[in-house]
Amino acid sequence: MDISGMMKQAQELQRKMQEIKEQAGAMTVTSSVGGGMVSATMNGRQELISITIDPELIKPEEAEMLQDLVIAAVNDAIRRSQELLQDQMRQLTGGLNIPGLF
Repeated sequence: MDISGMMKQAQELQRKMQEIKEQAGAMTVTSSVGGGMVSATMNGRQELISITIDPELIKPEEAEMLQDLVIAAVNDAIRRSQELLQDQMRQLTGGLNIPGLF
């Protein structure tokens, strides 16, 4: 393959990667912890979209548990969001692990 062909392939790969990143903004993942007492929803760009908290947890004596559950839900949602993007990129690259891709 000549250099011109390789450059075209690289440009096409870059264009597809950008499309996937844009599409990721429309994809969401939700993490629910504490038996559904706290849920966090993120998009594929790791942006927090919503937090849902069971009203039973909104009591002064439950503050520490509520804080812990929110942290757990958000961290799990971040992990799921990252996995979503990685899965999309793997589909693009045919499973190749390309350093620095994301």
